[in-house]
Amino acid sequence: MLEIAASRLQGAFKVDVDLVAGSGVTALFGRSGSGKTSVINMVAGLARPDSGRIVADGRVLFDSRAGIDLAPERRRLGYVFQEPRLFPHLSVRANLEFGMRLLAPAERSVRWDDVVGVLGIGHLLDRRPARLSGGEKQRVAIGRALLASPQVLLMDEPLAALDTQRKAELLPFIAQLSRRFQVPILYVSHAMDEVLRLADTLVLMDGGRAAAVGPVEDLLSNPDLRPLTGRYDAGAVITATVAGHDSAYGISRLAFSGGTLVVARCDQAVGTTVRVRVHARDIAIAVEAPARVSVRNVLPAVVRSAGLAEGHLVDVMLDCGGTSLWAQITAHAQAQLQLVKGMRVHALIKAVTISRGDVAGRPESSPGK
Repeated sequence: MLEIAASRLQGAFKVDVDLVAGSGVTALFGRSGSGKTSVINMVAGLARPDSGRIVADGRVLFDSRAGIDLAPERRRLGYVFQEPRLFPHLSVRANLEFGMRLLAPAERSVRWDDVVGVLGIGHLLDRRPARLSGGEKQRVAIGRALLASPQVLLMDEPLAALDTQRKAELLPFIAQLSRRFQVPILYVSHAMDEVLRLADTLVLMDGGRAAAVGPVEDLLSNPDLRPLTGRYDAGAVITATVAGHDSAYGISRLAFSGGTLVVARCDQAVGTTVRVRVHARDIAIAVEAPARVSVRNVLPAVVRSAGLAEGHLVDVMLDCGGTSLWAQITAHAQAQLQLVKGMRVHALIKAVTISRGDVAGRPESSPGK
């Protein structure tokens, strides 16, 4: 567990956070300049807070009142930066061994073979960094941080410098780390797909403060937090189970409390628990169930609320079998439909609007668990 209650004045900008990062992955999300990296650097000891207290797994790293400020190398933290920062004159093996040598053998809790195996870097051990791809370099950097047996792993936008393909290759490796090695991760990102795939807990940063903290599904599905989560990403995140795939039509079926969602074929195995992001702009509402329509998802729902949003839009919150859905319609449509609380309607969602990037395995999930 990582406990942070610290403040720091940086010019005219003040970072003032009070949060607890438990097991799994805690993601700091926010626009550039919101204070995400400042928080992680205070934890790492690279930026000294003006006041406060930082504790990792019961061990005090910083306490302004007690005069405690451990040097970065004494904090037992792993740090993965945007750039891999490997030693160019050393082989992959030697770069990894550097992380191990930071601790006495008796203090090492992470095994070499486990790290090399999970990250799939065994075939790279004799290469120099110059002969590695961007994704391979970042895997080695992650391995080096893990082999220092950290109490907490800090990751500052580790995928930001990678192209889409390399990013897709690396995400599955990162998704395994926290539970495979029993290490909490504080993960900085401004990419919603990374948050959806990796995070257990989401921290929305704004103006140097943790504006909201909670489960990913709850925060991303809250219309009041739209200024922080992004207008384009507005919508609900629901929990579902992969019920089946139909290769002939390139679709998958996802079961949830409100019925079954037909989506573009996803990669997760049958039985896997997944998160599904359904954009508010992609949900249409019908007062009566349409007949012979190309939309594959016609879900019975009940209106919870309908309220004006920005730009002549109306936010409509729906209850779909106990699952919350968030739809955005025009004010003109609301004038015709007259949606009110308790009204029975149908939510229409085109299968093609839910892409592979909108379906992600939950961090703790796998078939049969």
